[in-house]
Amino acid sequence: MSGLAVRRPTREAPGPGPMPEAVLRALDISIGRRVSSLLAGDFRSHGLGAGSELAQVREYVPGDDVRRIDWNVTARTLVPHVREFVAERVLTTWLVLDASPSMLFGTAERRKFDVAEGVALAAGHVATRHGNALGVYQFDGVTERLTRPAQGRAGLLALLLALRLQPPSEGATASLGRAIARVDRVAGRGRLVILVSDFRGPRDWERPLLQLCGRHDVIAVEIRDPREQELPDVGELWLVDPETGRRLRVDTGSKRLRERFAVAAQEERQEVAAAIRRAGARHIVLWTAGDWLRPFAAGLLENGVVR
Repeated sequence: MSGLAVRRPTREAPGPGPMPEAVLRALDISIGRRVSSLLAGDFRSHGLGAGSELAQVREYVPGDDVRRIDWNVTARTLVPHVREFVAERVLTTWLVLDASPSMLFGTAERRKFDVAEGVALAAGHVATRHGNALGVYQFDGVTERLTRPAQGRAGLLALLLALRLQPPSEGATASLGRAIARVDRVAGRGRLVILVSDFRGPRDWERPLLQLCGRHDVIAVEIRDPREQELPDVGELWLVDPETGRRLRVDTGSKRLRERFAVAAQEERQEVAAAIRRAGARHIVLWTAGDWLRPFAAGLLENGVVR
């Protein structure tokens, strides 16, 4: 896993940073348990095939695998019988990645999109183990890329190709609501959906997210940057909305302005968190400053993703 990389890190695009093997193994166990619970629980196949749970014992017919003969029943009835097991179907995980211009913002160690890239790599690596499938939907307001689910290594390689699509610099307004609705249409039922976004811009995603959570197990990973929550005291500067290009000149030397900005930013993020909870998704918040991988793994545990 440590050798996975989408591109060579640069100053402008530093990438997700170190991904220690020990933490990845813990993440592997965390998501692995969740995958196991999904396969063995509500989303188990009703068909017969390879599996671990006994469904029935029936008489042997020519062509049956002799390794499935139940010798105890055969000895009692004097007629060859074979075991049939419940088939455990492949679990499909969908990664929904926000690549809108606001994801290029980053004033700490990396951009928000770099953290999103790391979350996708870590979760994708684990989600494709044991032959499970991964589908990817990435959107930026200009282009959309939907990669149908593929199992194992093929699914992971498709993710790496999708991540090469970098967010546009500005002027593209992406619709998170439309992205969620499209994935809901194509994903079927009973999937694990990992939604990675900064949840900035129009709040058109609340109803689609509610509908998505009605059919799937959803993890909403929100990525924040410290400067989105508070202004530094650096005098006059221009604030720019990367998705609309709108500019606003402010005097950050005003303590009252900085305090009002911080309060408004906190209230707005609380509203976003409340909307995610109302929809029924599990909510994890990551930052562009410091380590994001350990909080991601811890968030899966704290939010009940691992049972």
